[in-house]
Amino acid sequence: MRVTHRFHPLWGRDFEFVAHRQNWGEDRVHLHDENGVLFSLPAGWTDVAAADPFVVIADGRCPFTTGGLLALADLAGRLRSLAASGEAVKKITP
Repeated sequence: MRVTHRFHPLWGRDFEFVAHRQNWGEDRVHLHDENGVLFSLPAGWTDVAAADPFVVIADGRCPFTTGGLLALADLAGRLRSLAASGEAVKKITP
């Protein structure tokens, strides 16, 4: 099993495949490292999953995917609405 995510520190390295399954709603691959220690990665970061068309076309020129940017925009919007409502920061009074 090879890590194919270009920005992951293990990119290009091969590991012993153990299992491919859904964990907590996420498609994950379980692997053994060179010391036999079990670890897991999102399946999309390995060669077990079909390559994301955006990643193939970007060919390493863009570290972000459309889905990742949309999730970030959603998170920023939720944080902005929390700040505007005053729920994000609590005042500490002496």
